[in-house]
Amino acid sequence: MSRRKSITLLSVGHACVDVYQGAVAALVPFFVAERAYSYAAVSGIVLAASVLSSVAQPICGMLTDRWAMPWLLPLSTIVGGVGIALSGVSGSYALTLAFVAVSGVGIAAYHPESARIARLASGGSHSAMGWFSLGGNLGFATAPLMVAAVIATGGLRLTPLLVVPALVGSVLCLPVLRELERRRSIDSSAAAVIGRDDKASFVKLSLAVICRSIVFVGLSTFISLYVNQCMDGSEAAGTAALLVLYTGGAVGSVLGGWLASRWGRVTVSRWSYLITIPSVAGVVFIPGPALYLFVALTSVGLYVPFSLQVTLGQDYLPTRVGTASGITLGLTVSVGGLASPLIGRLADTTSLGTALAPLILMPALSWLLFRNLPEPALPRPTARDDAGAPLAPTSSASA
Repeated sequence: MSRRKSITLLSVGHACVDVYQGAVAALVPFFVAERAYSYAAVSGIVLAASVLSSVAQPICGMLTDRWAMPWLLPLSTIVGGVGIALSGVSGSYALTLAFVAVSGVGIAAYHPESARIARLASGGSHSAMGWFSLGGNLGFATAPLMVAAVIATGGLRLTPLLVVPALVGSVLCLPVLRELERRRSIDSSAAAVIGRDDKASFVKLSLAVICRSIVFVGLSTFISLYVNQCMDGSEAAGTAALLVLYTGGAVGSVLGGWLASRWGRVTVSRWSYLITIPSVAGVVFIPGPALYLFVALTSVGLYVPFSLQVTLGQDYLPTRVGTASGITLGLTVSVGGLASPLIGRLADTTSLGTALAPLILMPALSWLLFRNLPEPALPRPTARDDAGAPLAPTSSASA
């Protein structure tokens, strides 16, 4: 199997998983319409999908740094899909929270190991990782359409149909895992690549990722409801805004890889966050159809750094690729959910527009954190001992 085919299968599988992250926000208007949930209540649902995921992702990353667990890909894909599929079955708010939380754990377990597998399958190519990330973005973009097509026809009782992408994604990853196992058995003496960990830069990068996560998840949770208000209660208008937000992410991911090949990942990410500041302000303060333009610009601006941050994190922590992937790839979504209840509570006491206004500060903070980040040095191959194990260079930071 060629590397291109492997990355394609992994990218589609990534889409089949991340569709469930997008599905949580896409289900929010239906929970409000059918169950009369308040803003704070639907924020709690987003929090349920995020809080366990936020804890589980770094833990899963540390585990994958110690032991290869390729079986996590099909298993976690199924768990992520089953949780969302069951979320609309019961009218109980507690059960809804529990099912969404289960989905969040499945998604958390998927990302660190899948990023490790993608790095192996791509041979460390940054552009290939960009295509892998693009798959997740397309999954996000598909979620509103998928949820609307299923739920609009028969209500929340039809959520079990949403398990289909998980079944597809769990099957698609199997040929890639078999191919990697075959490569490992044939080329077990290949040179390893080890570099020095730059923990200070990784911490700054992680904080920038968290700020990005807060603004993106905040908008994805409430943009449908906000546009509904701005467009006189049109559900179609709200769904369209969410689709624009997610589709712009796909454009941003591809654009980010192209721009980074010319000006570097750090420089492109820094400028992207700077441009995003007025775009988010436009979403909050500019009324009418022009709002869709600012939603699109915000989405592109937030997603240009997306895949770049994944490879930057892996290069800042070359001895802990799983941990770096779990934080930069997974926490980009899950941590933002922790702030959603605060936005919802503020919206209940003031207005939704007022509650979204603080999000303008988030890309500004990411820009500040990127100002002094270095472009990481390329790791170098190392020798291996007689057993084929890599010998870390004496200059490397200890694990």
